[in-house]
Amino acid sequence: MRIEAYNQVQQLYRSSQPKQVKNTAKASFSDQLQISSVGKDIQLAKTAVAGADDVREDLVASIKERIDNGTYSVDAESFAAKLYERYTMV
Repeated sequence: MRIEAYNQVQQLYRSSQPKQVKNTAKASFSDQLQISSVGKDIQLAKTAVAGADDVREDLVASIKERIDNGTYSVDAESFAAKLYERYTMV
């Protein structure tokens, strides 16, 4: 094996490597975020829902009172129709 040939091959590989270019100009970049009006509306709605109570106390209180008095009644046919409608729409 000839040493000169090895050196020539090694020089070929060194010359084909990309040279690193130093960027001397400093560029300043800043990230920007723009939220659409729809996104703002959604965020506003989420905030309103988060601030609202999970249970409508006025409605629940009146139903509890009617149950305690024995005056609360459920129409079985109406309940069955709504239940059927809910599970057949899936």
